[in-house]
Amino acid sequence: ELQHDLERSLPAIASISTSLSHSQAFSPYGFFSPEKRKAISDVRRTFCLFVTFDLLFISLLWIIELNTKDGIEKNLESEIFEYNFKTSFFDIFVLAFFRFFVLLLAYAVVRLRHWWVIAVTTLVSSAFLIVKVILSELLTKGAFGYLLPIVSFVIAWLETWFLDFKVLTQEAEEERWYLAAQAAAARGPLLYPGALSDGQFYSPPESFAGSDNESDEEGLGRKALTAQEKEYVRQGKEAMEVVDQILAQEENWKFEKNNASDFGDVVYTFEIPFHGKTFILKAFLQCSAETVYQEVILQPEKMILWNRTVAACQILQRVEDNTIVSYDVAAGAAGGVVSPRDFVNVRRIERRRDRYISSGMSTTHSLKPPLSKYVRGENGPGGFIVLKCPSNPRVCTFIWILNTDLK
Repeated sequence: ELQHDLERSLPAIASISTSLSHSQAFSPYGFFSPEKRKAISDVRRTFCLFVTFDLLFISLLWIIELNTKDGIEKNLESEIFEYNFKTSFFDIFVLAFFRFFVLLLAYAVVRLRHWWVIAVTTLVSSAFLIVKVILSELLTKGAFGYLLPIVSFVIAWLETWFLDFKVLTQEAEEERWYLAAQAAAARGPLLYPGALSDGQFYSPPESFAGSDNESDEEGLGRKALTAQEKEYVRQGKEAMEVVDQILAQEENWKFEKNNASDFGDVVYTFEIPFHGKTFILKAFLQCSAETVYQEVILQPEKMILWNRTVAACQILQRVEDNTIVSYDVAAGAAGGVVSPRDFVNVRRIERRRDRYISSGMSTTHSLKPPLSKYVRGENGPGGFIVLKCPSNPRVCTFIWILNTDLK
């Protein structure tokens, strides 16, 4: 399941490269509401086709039933002009046309985003068919006496399921993502309090592996850290050490999947002692390392713009120059079968001569205790690494290390 989530993010990595290389990354003007992007969504169009199939299929079955030894014209006259509730199939065709007309009017023309219309059509169809089967003499007319009512009943309920679990769910997710993207683009970076002008980013001082800058900085007039803040710094350094160890053992990464035909992304796995299986995504981006660093690492709240598995990301606390605490919400999946997860993470950010690193792991924070509406997930050591290209500063390598327990 975790590998599936990571693979869902492969196009997201490519979207970073595409958007940043065109210098339009995360601009609020680059996003359009679902209503403006398309006249009708793909999933809603599929639903309308299925409703049309309902009418055509019932019509075909009825025509086959009419085409007996007495001929279509005579049987048609008998079932329509000499209509008898107990023996005619004409009302089942009318019922299919009723569903077709009402559903297309509601969901294709008016474009309603509520289930009440299809609830009415399904209720009417189900009640009518049940009464007809009980009171009529259709079952004495051979196979079609069974087939037409059953097919009509099943298709009506399939339409209800498809609209409720596919159309409305997916469109609501697209709308939520659009609104969140607009809000994040309007807010700008929130790595430290205070308004920022365009192009201005908070950037921690350049760090070196194994350095202990924080203890030195306290003696230079910086405020002393509390015991809890020191624990956050320690956790951030621990995550950074594990990330460095993973990067140093690249030859031991186990290949899992590549996407070379599209974006050149490769997925690996690696077993970490005491932390278990870790997934690693490595991708080549056609934009500078500095741009990815400023847009992705320094502004985690904008993750919702390029990673659609993330529903929200909030900075809870800036501990010191290199350490922050964030709160992330992972969107649900499979039409609500997989419930949303939330995470509280400590992140450590370092700038090095050849790379930028954002490492992190799960922690706790008083502002975000576990909530009943989310399952609290746990992140092991992981993060983002942006490797500079010494021969071409306009490209870089992006590595995503993910170790998650969804609970």
